[in-house]
Amino acid sequence: MNYQTFQPCPDLKSLVKCYWTLEVSADSDAEKQRIVPDGCIEMAFILGDDIKRFTSGDNFILQPRAMVLGQTTEPFYIQPTGYVNTFAVRFYPYGFANFVSTPLKNLANKETPIEDLFGEAHSKELAQKIIPARHAQQRIEIIEEFLLSKLNEKATLDNIVKTTVETLLSTNGSSSISAILKEDLSKRRQLERKFLKQIGISPKQLGKVIRLQAALKMLLSQQTETLTSIAYESEYYDQAHFIKDFKEFTGTNPRDFLEDRQLLLSALFYSEG
Repeated sequence: MNYQTFQPCPDLKSLVKCYWTLEVSADSDAEKQRIVPDGCIEMAFILGDDIKRFTSGDNFILQPRAMVLGQTTEPFYIQPTGYVNTFAVRFYPYGFANFVSTPLKNLANKETPIEDLFGEAHSKELAQKIIPARHAQQRIEIIEEFLLSKLNEKATLDNIVKTTVETLLSTNGSSSISAILKEDLSKRRQLERKFLKQIGISPKQLGKVIRLQAALKMLLSQQTETLTSIAYESEYYDQAHFIKDFKEFTGTNPRDFLEDRQLLLSALFYSEG
């Protein structure tokens, strides 16, 4: 399994967290992988064999080969059908809204083909450049040219949304929305509405995902020995609260997470950023 990340150009670094590539050789016994929420939206290009995404039980769809993965609030399962070769853009929570006019709540918890967002002609042209490119750096140059051409100067993010996201990120999701709004609860409904449009999920949901991400990184680095310590450092009320949120977003408890082969990919994404 070869997973690599790459940094964006200066003009996109405030919106794009990174580009990443994943390459895995074909394996007839490829296991399902459980993907957990990370607070980011991703644009992904499947360059290898098809990838299944399970909708329930043994039912699945084949993921679009050029797609946007919206915000997720629950884990989901994928499974490769052969050789894995994926190139993707990982946007900051407020990043993707600057490139599309579609309310991002419409993209949550699902894959959307890029032609539904950027039109068939532009999307086909982009895919025809990305697919035959010889290496990651060439694909990055292609996608950056595309993103810069789509950057909507008029789609400026509402300041209250950007400030809230930045506060949640800087405090690892531990700040309450009431504290961020300085107890001005009249702004809460307005913030919720803007979040659904520009982020895709509510401020509270994003805060919970960011806090989980911080706790997961702590768990994966094994710098903190006990779950109680992780709960305390991540500012959960107590260990029970930490375990409840952990199960909600990963589908398992913290003690089993490190041993679960179905979470290898999520563990890789979290530990590598």
